[in-house]
Amino acid sequence: MLPSKVSFSGRNFGAAELELIRETVRDFSNLSLTELSKTICELLEWKRPTGKLKYEEGRAFLEHLRDQGVLTLPGLRATAAPGPRHVVSTSQSDAQSAVTGSAGDFDPLTLHLVQASNPTLNSLFKQYVDRYHYLRYRIPFGAHLRYLVESCQLPGRYLACLQFSSPAWMMAPRDAWIGWSTSERKRNLQFIVNQSRFLILPWVFVRGLASKILSLTARRLPKDWHALYGYRPLLLETLVDRSLYKTSYKGANWIHLGATQGRGRMDRDHAAHDQAIKDIFVYPLCRHAREQLRTAESPIFIDREEEDAALQIEKLSVEGAE
Repeated sequence: MLPSKVSFSGRNFGAAELELIRETVRDFSNLSLTELSKTICELLEWKRPTGKLKYEEGRAFLEHLRDQGVLTLPGLRATAAPGPRHVVSTSQSDAQSAVTGSAGDFDPLTLHLVQASNPTLNSLFKQYVDRYHYLRYRIPFGAHLRYLVESCQLPGRYLACLQFSSPAWMMAPRDAWIGWSTSERKRNLQFIVNQSRFLILPWVFVRGLASKILSLTARRLPKDWHALYGYRPLLLETLVDRSLYKTSYKGANWIHLGATQGRGRMDRDHAAHDQAIKDIFVYPLCRHAREQLRTAESPIFIDREEEDAALQIEKLSVEGAE
């Protein structure tokens, strides 16, 4: 029996939509999971403000419905090499000897961009975050960037992990600070990037390191984001547990706007409660960021990582046929 409503990734799906999803999965079972998720997103008009289909969220939603027993995903052909769905920890991510000192002792720092095309860095990033971050590793939906931080003074040893992903749908202090209308927020929300994970590895005790990394990533991220997605973000945001890193954000000149209301980050319908209250920090990436967030045209989203992955899959298919 279908539930009357299911909430996922900030959207409520009613019984009629769930029945449509189930019928589509049954009638088009020959499609890959990615193709199926794109088809369902088109049918349900589930898109980003840029007009791009939320097919990654759609794929995760299909897997969620399968896990809840709402539908079956029969005989789907893989579009990429199969791999474990859960993060498997290996000795690569075991605790290491302590790193101590001041931030200046470890200059220069290097940010290594973590992408799926580099399985070694990709696996190590997931392991570190899953083992040592209090929120563990979760698949980031939509556009995202991940970094591993290394010091040239300690080659081969990583000091920290950062992940940037989709912004919160609504946050009263942030939205009041920007001063935008509902239509402006819907149009330009994707100009904001959320720092969803920041982890200094637990054996690293380096004074001033967190603030230094925050400043370094704020300078680096706009160029990487533009290279991957075709536009430059205007603002960084993050939600900080009050027992972690608060002084580091202030030291890196992030702006404290207030606190959350104890609901989930993507709670569009005010239905989630009893979430931990966190401090809200933002960092403008350009001059007059607030004005630009109100007046800019909606960004043109180009997922070049997705394009590169598709080309790689196509290349492997051609090589396999030779």
